[in-house]
Amino acid sequence: MLTMIRNYFLLALLFVTSFSYAQQASYLGTKPPKGAKVYLDGSKESLEKNWKYWEGPRFSAEMPIKWPETTDPVGGGKVISSNDPAGAGGKYGAADIVTKDEFRDFEAHVEFLVLKEGGNSGVYLQNRYEIQILDGDYGLHGMAAVINEHLPTQKVYNGVGKWNAYDIQFRAARFSNGQLTEKARVTVYFNGVKIHDNVEIQQVWGGPNSGIDGGNNGGKGITDTPGGLKLQAEGHDVLYRNIWIKPVK
Repeated sequence: MLTMIRNYFLLALLFVTSFSYAQQASYLGTKPPKGAKVYLDGSKESLEKNWKYWEGPRFSAEMPIKWPETTDPVGGGKVISSNDPAGAGGKYGAADIVTKDEFRDFEAHVEFLVLKEGGNSGVYLQNRYEIQILDGDYGLHGMAAVINEHLPTQKVYNGVGKWNAYDIQFRAARFSNGQLTEKARVTVYFNGVKIHDNVEIQQVWGGPNSGIDGGNNGGKGITDTPGGLKLQAEGHDVLYRNIWIKPVK
């Protein structure tokens, strides 16, 4: 009888562990919904087809895009690294890449892996508003923050050497007769957990080297122009794969 109880307990524990892992991993490899387009599947071909350098005031890279295609250290396959030589030393804006397509309201899925401690990159919505990627920092400039404005409500980062995913629902700023009437808002799920719930974004941070409107009235002068999804190069090995975007009307 004792043996039967023990075996039942072990089976139950195995089921719960497996179920929890399946829940945890369900945010990876997410297929694009109807109306979405895959912008980066991890291959150099998709990079060159769908992305370009953002030629801001600090731009110092040269075409073709130097973000290298490499091998996924977890499961094999192709991935793209943000380690462009022009961005070495944290020189953001020197070799950032942005989608050729531009957006207003959209949904996006971005999978990333920080290869080494302290790895730094970022996902920019409309090439304006940064959702930070920074290993080892959980402050307003740290992992999963809406930079300088909103802390994530939970810490769900998987850590160095493991895949993570942002699922983003973005609502662009609204204008009437050329005047700003509503600021941009965003909801973010990090590894399947909601960490930002329809939060308002006040401005662009980081100055003119950070993106559109960064140099306009100290980043507060948001204009009524669409922008692409941008990924930041800061001389670190942050890997990307399975990025898709769906415009929302």
